[in-house]
Amino acid sequence: MYNIAVILAAGNGTRMEMDKSKMLLEIGGKTVIERSVEAFSELPEIDEVIVVCRECDVEAFSGILTDDEITFVIGGSTRQQSVMNAVETIDECDYIIIHDGARPLVTQKAIINTLDKAQLYNAAATGVAVKDTLKIVDEDLSIVGTPDRNNLVSIQTPQIFHFSLYKKALEKAVKDNRDYTDDCQLVENLGEKVYAVPGDYDNIKITTQSDIALAENILKKRGEL
Repeated sequence: MYNIAVILAAGNGTRMEMDKSKMLLEIGGKTVIERSVEAFSELPEIDEVIVVCRECDVEAFSGILTDDEITFVIGGSTRQQSVMNAVETIDECDYIIIHDGARPLVTQKAIINTLDKAQLYNAAATGVAVKDTLKIVDEDLSIVGTPDRNNLVSIQTPQIFHFSLYKKALEKAVKDNRDYTDDCQLVENLGEKVYAVPGDYDNIKITTQSDIALAENILKKRGEL
């Protein structure tokens, strides 16, 4: 079994109002990218880690991430294109584990649970039950429907797929001229099932400055700070 983790870190930090990658922000003495990568690189089930980033960040990232089993790939203009750039460097593997670099608090338990489910069903993603009531609105923002909250899951990452299945899904998306913002959609587009694995509400995505303080509070709660 050979598994490769692809860590997506090619964002430009626009919502952070910064002139550098938000992956270089520190949370409890470690950068966001360090925490995200270490969650995977320290697991024996993960054989290789690919970090997808902007060309301008390669030097900074490589100075922080010095493990020989970490390689760097330049990202594309969209999420799908960034993952495709990583896939094109992979000769062969069993499972591809795709994770947002901006989710540095992912637990190894969540990774293993999702990998176990993917090995059973070929495709799995971690997520959490939706707490709020959601509404469907039309173009005028008038409410037109209320989906059953019991059937809703907020999908996070990692999202894990059998590599041959993911490549087939990616090829179909390219052929159909579709560009998806979520990797599960690629596989759903093939008519294949993706299984949701109960995850953690602590697996937050670092998007704004306030998320840094929230992340540090979570680490304190875990006893890691």
